[in-house]
Order: sequence, then C-alpha cells, then structure tokens
Amino acid sequence: MRFKRLSALVVAMLLLLSMTAVVAEEQVELRVLNYLDMASPNSAEEGKVVWEAFETAHPNIKLVIQNEFNEPFHQATEAYAAAGNLPDVMYVWPSGRSTTLHTNNLLKDLKPLIERDGLASSYIALAMDPTQQASGYISMLSNGVTATNAFFVNMEVLQDAGLEPAKTYSELVAQVPVLAAKGYDTVLMANQDSWVMQSCLFSLIAGRFCGEGWEQKILNGEAKFTDPDFVAALNFVKQIYDDKVIDPATLAVGYGEGPGLFATNTAAYYIDGDWRAGAFITDASTGEALITPERQANFKITVFPEIDVEGVKLNRSNTAVLATGYAINAALEDGSAKLEAAWELVKWLVGKDVLTYRLSTGGLPSPSRTDIDYASLDLEPLQVANANLANDYDKATVVIDAAFEGPVFNPLNDGLQAIGLGSQTPEEVAQNVQAAFEAWQATK
Repeated sequence: MRFKRLSALVVAMLLLLSMTAVVAEEQVELRVLNYLDMASPNSAEEGKVVWEAFETAHPNIKLVIQNEFNEPFHQATEAYAAAGNLPDVMYVWPSGRSTTLHTNNLLKDLKPLIERDGLASSYIALAMDPTQQASGYISMLSNGVTATNAFFVNMEVLQDAGLEPAKTYSELVAQVPVLAAKGYDTVLMANQDSWVMQSCLFSLIAGRFCGEGWEQKILNGEAKFTDPDFVAALNFVKQIYDDKVIDPATLAVGYGEGPGLFATNTAAYYIDGDWRAGAFITDASTGEALITPERQANFKITVFPEIDVEGVKLNRSNTAVLATGYAINAALEDGSAKLEAAWELVKWLVGKDVLTYRLSTGGLPSPSRTDIDYASLDLEPLQVANANLANDYDKATVVIDAAFEGPVFNPLNDGLQAIGLGSQTPEEVAQNVQAAFEAWQATK
C-alpha cells in the first residue's frame, strides 16, 4: 500500500510539473553538488521525484549532478572551493562542515530573492534567522531542524535479556553484563568516522556537563576547554568506554554499517542522528526495509538517558541545529539567467513538494516548511517516533561542529577517538583543543 502511494505521488508530481512547465528563451546548464547515500532506502526513487521532475518542468535548464556521500562529499566541496570552481548549486551545512563556504562568503545572499518572491512566511523562523548560519546572512535554504542525538532502543533485544529501557546511565552500566551474557552489545555507534562521536553524543554530554551557552563563554574568553566541566565531559566519554557501555571495538564500525548491524539485533541501543531513522524504513523502489513496519513497533527513539554522575548541570537535553539545505554559488551574477535558474532549483529542492516527499520517505524528520499536510501522509512507526523525539527533551544545547570551525572541532574529533583507543587522556585532549582554539582565534 505504501509503495503504491509513493508511486502515485511520483506520477502526480511529474504530471503537475509538466503541466506548469514554462519554456524560457535561454538554455541554462547548472552544475550541482548533491549529498546522497546511494545505499539508503528510496535513493533510486529520488532521481525521478526530485531531479527528473524539475527538468520536466524546466526544459530550458539542464542539470549536471554530482552525487557524493560522507567524507568524499566534504573532500569534493573543499577541493572545488580551493580551486575557485564551485558548482552553481550545492548541498551545504549551516556551519560546521561547510564553514569554508560560509566564512569566505562563497555563497549567495538569498534574502533579496526570498523577499522578492514572498517566501519567508512559508518557512519556520529558525530557517529565516541569519544568525543560525556561519555566514551571518541567509546563504542557504534549510530543509529543517536536526536533533543530532537519537537513542534508538531495540525492545526485542531487551526483552530477550529480561530488561527494560535504561532511564539512567547507572542502569545502562548494570545492563552491560546481562546483555553480554546473551551475546549482545549494549550501545552501538559507528565510531570509525571521527565526526560521529562528537556530533551524535559528545556534544550532548558537553551540554549536560557545561550547561546552556557554554560555547559562548569559550568564544567570549570567559571559559576554556581545559576548565573542569569540559574535562569532566571528556572523562565521561572515557568512562563510557571503560564501562563497555560503548565497546572500543565500535571505532572499527563504519558509518554505513551501523543501521544494518542494529537491525539484525546485535545491540540493545544505537546512537546516531535523527536523520538515520530513514535508513530503517521501507524503500519505495523495492518494497523492502531494514526493519519492517511490523517490527518497528518493537523499537523506540528517545534521547540518551539521564547522566547520574557528579558534575552534570542538566539532563533531559539534546543537541539541535538548523538542518542542511541548498545554496547558490556567490559568483553567479545578479539578474543573470543562470542565477534565476539556480534559484528556481533551490526553491524546488526546499519547497513543499520535495520536503513532503522527503518526510514521507524518512529522509527528513522535521521539515522547515510551514505548509506541509502531515495528516495526509502514511508514516511508518519509526517515522512517527522520530517526529515525536522533541517531546523527550526540554532543552537543546549546541552541536560542537556547528558552534566552532574545523580547526577547532577536528582536533576534538580526533581526540575523542584517541580516548577510546587509550592513546590520549581526556586532559591531553582538552589541552590540544584549547591550543587549537587559541591558534584559530589568533587568525581572526
């Protein structure tokens, strides 16, 4: 039934767009750098629903699309930026991994185009807030809001071990030997990629130990990474590994491996971002899912449990940030046919139809559009659980790679891995990050 509904959606979108297509006088070719995991559910369908549909509606615009995923995507972005050869339209982060594009003003200011077309009211306020983007202006149209800590709970594993979901860290620790006796890991993370621990867990830990606004205190010179609360947060990561709540062996688990391992009941819990729920649901092109809709009732999505150790300032929190989106090369001239074509594409990519499609296929938990009809969508249990994740936390603190630039968060990412490997102490990592911060600050 779900497969048929999505197929109908594809046909309807193609027909609607073909009926409204306008043939412009000038042919335009756009280079696009897109972020796409070709192994994820519904990735094949995206070509028809998103890209072919746009070209059908705009026969004067030819798209030359480069799809990349994970580190190859970021490497391509940096290479294009260094060569002064950026694509016309790009998938970008509001800060963090796209800092180079923002701080060097390589992205077009979209505010004049948004105002010209009266689009501001169609998006949530956060998406229209220039302070949420590292450029200081609206340099991208965001897809939505992202919670970077999603604590997936496998009730099949827990019930087999005679356990209930852990509500505190102490309960997690107590579950380790019980789960191990049954052949299960406790918490799975794909920690081979260095950004995962920082974005999906440590940023939350830092917020709980350091309190709201901790990053501003460091940026303003009122605090340091070597202060006791930040060091305590790093020590908690060491404790997690020492307690085998997260096994150091996860440092060999690649990001693409995590969902498959969790879906096959290797662990009781899995930590990733909210976006990863989309990896488990039905692929409309095949009708298959890593976790079938029937099994999904045995899984929950919440936030990391209460950290019941000394030094924690707050609990029931998560890390949230403006989600990724699409931007335009700043080199495109105002009033040019290429800029207008690029803007049409960005409006489509972050428009009601595409965001509704991404929501329905699990690629987007919290869209930025204010005009989406949720009641009309046939969502699977994990999608509903993901949409309700915000009910499980009261406060949102920063994601570190959104608050600081690469020269600062990269040494932290590497240091978090070193803590897991036992090659650096938390104190050494704190000193290295503080030194990196001071070196970065000296360049400003």
